[in-house]
Amino acid sequence: MTTDTPVKEIVRQKYGEAAQRVSQAAGGSCCGGPPSASNLLGGSDPITSNLYDSAQAGAVPEAAMLASLGCGNPTALAELKPGETVLDLGCGGGIDVLLSARRVGPTGVAYGLDMTDEMLALALENKQKSGLANVHFLKGEIEHIPLPANSVDVIISNCVINLSADKDRVLAEAFRVLKPGGRFAVSDVVVRGEVPPAIRKNMELWIGCVAGALSDQEYFDKLASAGFTDAGI
Repeated sequence: MTTDTPVKEIVRQKYGEAAQRVSQAAGGSCCGGPPSASNLLGGSDPITSNLYDSAQAGAVPEAAMLASLGCGNPTALAELKPGETVLDLGCGGGIDVLLSARRVGPTGVAYGLDMTDEMLALALENKQKSGLANVHFLKGEIEHIPLPANSVDVIISNCVINLSADKDRVLAEAFRVLKPGGRFAVSDVVVRGEVPPAIRKNMELWIGCVAGALSDQEYFDKLASAGFTDAGI
């Protein structure tokens, strides 16, 4: 794999393949127990695992839990209220969307946005299995969110923004679709110190949420430039 291939296309390919592996595993066609996150990503290790407690795991279909390839649990960060509208950037198999939909209740709405057809197909299957009616999955890129301005109360994301090569655009779009006073609560990776150029160019480490990570100060600066205030880690 070379750096001549755009980061976005590599991410799309890797996570599409991961979705297919999840579907096979959930369908009982894999042997030896659930696949590891590293196996799902073709050897690209995610930062963390086991991020959801047993109650959360029991509230979503098995395939949604298997497809959780993030670095945190954004639903634990966001104080969601009944009736709110939530958007998950890079929703994957939909675990955080389904958990959010239960928290905002039938008067609220939970959107999931993903660019990968295979992940969206998996998310739609999980929605059907969950029986939730207040969930909507959208195809699109986080740099171009297909929702109108001032339409969302809360944005969440699980280790996806660092996969983008244009984080300024992502944050500007997030700010655009949030209502005045809206909240942005994401799990992501930041670095302390310098990242060697060889790491930045390693596509496998982009997939593993390492090579594209910003420093904490860079993240703060980009949030401020997009219009966000009161940022914290």
